[in-house]
Amino acid sequence: MMTDFFTRSLIVHEQLRGKIGMHSRMPVKTADDLSIAYTPGVARPCEVIAKDPARAWDLTIKNNSVAIVSDGSAVLGLGNIGAHAAIPVMEGKALLFREFAGIDAWPICVDTQDTQEIIDTVRRIAPVFGGINLEDIAAPKCFEVENQLQDLGIPVFHDDQHGTAIVLLAALINAAKVIDRKLTDMRVVINGAGAAGTAIARLLRCVGHDPNVCQPVLDVIVCDSRGAIHQDREGLSPEKTELLAYTNRENRQGNLADVMVDADVFIGVSKGNLLKPSHIQSMSAKPIILAMANPIPEIMPADAIAAGAAIVGTGRSDFPNQVNNVLAFPGIFRGALDSRSKRISEEMKIAAAHALAACVHEPTAEMILPNPLDQTVAPSVAAAIHSLATQTDAP
Repeated sequence: MMTDFFTRSLIVHEQLRGKIGMHSRMPVKTADDLSIAYTPGVARPCEVIAKDPARAWDLTIKNNSVAIVSDGSAVLGLGNIGAHAAIPVMEGKALLFREFAGIDAWPICVDTQDTQEIIDTVRRIAPVFGGINLEDIAAPKCFEVENQLQDLGIPVFHDDQHGTAIVLLAALINAAKVIDRKLTDMRVVINGAGAAGTAIARLLRCVGHDPNVCQPVLDVIVCDSRGAIHQDREGLSPEKTELLAYTNRENRQGNLADVMVDADVFIGVSKGNLLKPSHIQSMSAKPIILAMANPIPEIMPADAIAAGAAIVGTGRSDFPNQVNNVLAFPGIFRGALDSRSKRISEEMKIAAAHALAACVHEPTAEMILPNPLDQTVAPSVAAAIHSLATQTDAP
């Protein structure tokens, strides 16, 4: 079936030659139309904006436009395939922005993988956009790119980090309800120390969040290809060293199998077929498995359930409990654009996760997240973002 989807997708792309396109919002049928849309009439809105650049929000596409910026260095499970090969994914993302949130999004695939050049490029194109969605940019470069652009005056949001973390948190909130457990009692193992794994660890441990708003899990252990990231390990990058400020409180060491013992939750943002049934059997009672590697998860759902998993989620649409960013980013940007928010705050991320979790009124083991095609999700998330932005900006 997967091969069939691949083949069918290629055929559709060959037929369409692009999944999105621009459409005109005003007719140009007469000389008057032309004079209003272009010269001489267009000079007046230009003059208004020149005097007050903020008026671009009222007079141009800025109010409803998002740039999807990628260098193609970490695309899906394909790796560093470059700017040209990243275009179909960014087109697809633009399509989802339009379908689920009515936002005009534009694929901007930059032909550089130099961190400063990406930052400079985004700064130069920013005036026309109301938000920037960074996408499929490899770690650790993605961290610096996002951090350096927070002063643009519009939201700059790396979806691979924060969108993934928000949807994951929503899934865990509802999974905890199903098995009658508290998040604050849970021990979590994350396999994958890249952009998504780091953001998930930060959100689950409430780093940078108000403790009155965010309830941290008991502990998180992050593993990479060498095993657990712990205090005594040599050769850690600065990014992995920083993880130790809020993870692995007991300084547990060893490989994935070692740290899975007595864990309550496994989160996979790594590679397929890494998790074994024996790993799940060593976990605590009613373990939660969220294996999100694509297209092959760390363990197939049937194998995880047979090994004793109480709840299983993946990144795929052909299994229950799809942990997919489309549940978060359309609503987040819709709320940010409508409120003219200057950034996506930590509080907004928590609000988005809780709003998403609340979209499932009665969670079950087979449904801890809403269907990605549910058209009510984006408005619910947008309302939470808008409300919080309005409160934050209030005098």
